[in-house]
Amino acid sequence: MRPCDNRTMTVLREWVTIGQRVREARLAAKLSQDELGRRIGLDRTMIAKIEAGTRRIDAVELVRLGSCLDVPLDHFLHESPAVLSRRGALVEEEATGAGRSSFRLEAALMAWLRDVRQLHDLGVLVPHPLVTYSGTVTCGAQAREAATWLRERFDYGSTAIPSLMAAGERAGLPIAVIDLPGDGACVVDGEIAVAVVSKVGDPGRRRTTAAHELGHLVLGDEYSSDLGTHASRADREAIIDAFAAEFLLPCAAIRTDAGTAFDRDALVRLAAAYRTSWSLAVRQAARAGALDRDNVPTWLAQTPTRAELLDAAGWVPQPDLEWERVPGAVAHAVMLAYRQHLITAGRAVELMRGQITEVDLPQLASEDDEP
Repeated sequence: MRPCDNRTMTVLREWVTIGQRVREARLAAKLSQDELGRRIGLDRTMIAKIEAGTRRIDAVELVRLGSCLDVPLDHFLHESPAVLSRRGALVEEEATGAGRSSFRLEAALMAWLRDVRQLHDLGVLVPHPLVTYSGTVTCGAQAREAATWLRERFDYGSTAIPSLMAAGERAGLPIAVIDLPGDGACVVDGEIAVAVVSKVGDPGRRRTTAAHELGHLVLGDEYSSDLGTHASRADREAIIDAFAAEFLLPCAAIRTDAGTAFDRDALVRLAAAYRTSWSLAVRQAARAGALDRDNVPTWLAQTPTRAELLDAAGWVPQPDLEWERVPGAVAHAVMLAYRQHLITAGRAVELMRGQITEVDLPQLASEDDEP
């Protein structure tokens, strides 16, 4: 038998990887091999061979696959970084609704990473250095200490954080808001980190998700940090949830308010001012000692209405992670790249995740017309 050289082995591994990604995308789209084959004009056996990595895919077929499966073309061609806040291959028996949502969320995350890296490579975007906590974190109490540390670093004290988008940007984590179901995900690739947050759900949930993904960055990945080496995945997520809760609504702020009579109206005011979900506010109030832990179920059942929250906030809209889809620095970088003819108008709109349309962009003189 003639031995395979290194080049051949590399190509074989690449086609196997592409095939695996095609399979994951097909399962996420809830299509059988036969259904996918019919949609792109291939026999089911050809789809099976593509997924097994034994048949090459030409450029036209790859474009058809991306369009049919609703994933960016680059998703099939670029290797994903290993450090993710969500991971796991989508296999046949795991192709549940949650699994499909997770896959699509991660595909959007990888596309966002490539977009931020493109702006970086074009020289129009210099992300903030990644902020990581140097202390030991193996429990919820230490995670809350880390959240307090980050608040002090950013000069928030115990006040409400105006923008989670801006907080992520300061920590070196550009966040994109996307129109997909799920919660969020983040990834670190060398000196660049990014996160995505689903627009689906109420604002409090979006802010909690953004703070959670920020916690993944600040507390470290599951391979090298104290958190990763000493805790199970479920324990890690619970610890990061503790970070997110304290970062959004510090116990110190609740204790200050609880100095007077603490009742439901007081907690509604706090939830409105700090723009958190009701469940997070209740659990933080219990942790701060402002209410009896035995009464938590009763308090959780008394969810305030939208009108109550708006009234408590003075009827001032606070649409954090609502209309803004990308951080300000990224939006500015997109405009710089567009004005310098480094990207097209269509690409600028794509990079802005629908926050603008082409009619919002200024008309530019063609490069041929410039003196």
